[in-house]
Amino acid sequence: MSLIHKFKQGEDFYVLDVNSGCVHIVDELIYDILDEESLPVKADIIDQLGEKYGSDEINEAFEDLEELIGEGILYSEDKYEDIALKDKSKSFIKAMCLNIAHDCNLRCKYCFADEGEYKGHRMLMTAEVGKKAVDFVIKNSGPRKNIEIDLFGGEPLLAFGAIKEIVDYAREQEKLHNKNIRFTMTTNATLLTDEIMEYIDSNMGNIVLSIDGRKDVNDSVRVRYNGSGTFDDILPKIKKMVEKRDRSKQYYARGTFTRHNTDFYKDVLALANEGFKEISIEPVVLPEGSELSLREEDLEDIYDSYDKLLTEMESRIGTEKEFKFYHFNVDLNGGPCVYKRISGCGAGHEYVAVTPEGDIYPCHQFVGNVDFKLGSIFEEGFRDDLAMEFKNAHIYNKEKCRQCWARFYCSGGCQANNYNFNKDIHVPYELGCKITQKRLECAVALKCKYEEKI
Repeated sequence: MSLIHKFKQGEDFYVLDVNSGCVHIVDELIYDILDEESLPVKADIIDQLGEKYGSDEINEAFEDLEELIGEGILYSEDKYEDIALKDKSKSFIKAMCLNIAHDCNLRCKYCFADEGEYKGHRMLMTAEVGKKAVDFVIKNSGPRKNIEIDLFGGEPLLAFGAIKEIVDYAREQEKLHNKNIRFTMTTNATLLTDEIMEYIDSNMGNIVLSIDGRKDVNDSVRVRYNGSGTFDDILPKIKKMVEKRDRSKQYYARGTFTRHNTDFYKDVLALANEGFKEISIEPVVLPEGSELSLREEDLEDIYDSYDKLLTEMESRIGTEKEFKFYHFNVDLNGGPCVYKRISGCGAGHEYVAVTPEGDIYPCHQFVGNVDFKLGSIFEEGFRDDLAMEFKNAHIYNKEKCRQCWARFYCSGGCQANNYNFNKDIHVPYELGCKITQKRLECAVALKCKYEEKI
């Protein structure tokens, strides 16, 4: 099991203490000395490195390292394993993906949801189903005060009338039950009008606005029924939507990269140069046989994109052109709570998805796979056994994760991706792991650079 992780980014040497999360920027001597599982024997290091550095420098470096170990910020102990393995408490639902629309007005070529159909028939959620889902999440949230409901699709704005009724109902119910419900929405932006923008701005805590970066990239995959691109239509609408958001309101301009644009750093910068300050471009996840799927041979180009993006973002720190990139956001001062660190999004036990028909699944990516149906908002029964299986599918019950330095940041990866590639939620999607590890190295380096400059 890795207790530290060391890596070089640019000209700098970094050491991450895995369990405490402490990051050390070190010189080359310290970097060469350290082993990932334990501090080597000093005499052995002098034998190996004495000619390069000299015994006096090595002795001094060892004193510094022993001091860090004594302070508990190097080779620190794991404080979470016993908590995770002994936890038999009941989970309460804190977030729900409301699949408002199993339909879409676009035909994006990489869509995991069968272009909005979700392995079934096209269908829009009625207000009545949505209200019943609100009742369900309130009832099953237990003592949790804060609940998040994500309006998702397909394209949720196809059912804008139902959305307004559902939100109004939730506002009534949260007062009656002493809850705070935060709505978010993911939209392809094609249906945005002044009226809808005003409503979304007033009622959504976060908005995810889909656009894939450069015009040629976007228009090669985000297409209409007739194959035409969407860029010229959605860019001004997304800009107008973002202009309505003040600094207290969240949004993301969010895209996907495929093997046809592994130089996706150019897409991130294209969005940044349009004035967007909150950007996410995420790797596509498709079966290996797909033309757009990412493969092992793409990794070097993907890594290069992350490196170039880091360099550019570092150069913009403290300037008007500074922006945030979702996957470079890390907290080096403790991060999320212990449960989120070890189990991620909570799919299947703290987070669920509800279909237009009222069926409940662990998340939107499991929708349509009846083996993972947890229940229905119209029935009392709920598959507690499956929910517990998801709860227990944390990093300490995933052998590969136990050995990985990134375990407290990725939290075991996406359960749906794990299942879709390995037919087992306990076996991580390996290509995704490699991409995540690289972007985490860049994220740590950027955070350190930011703290140096600000």
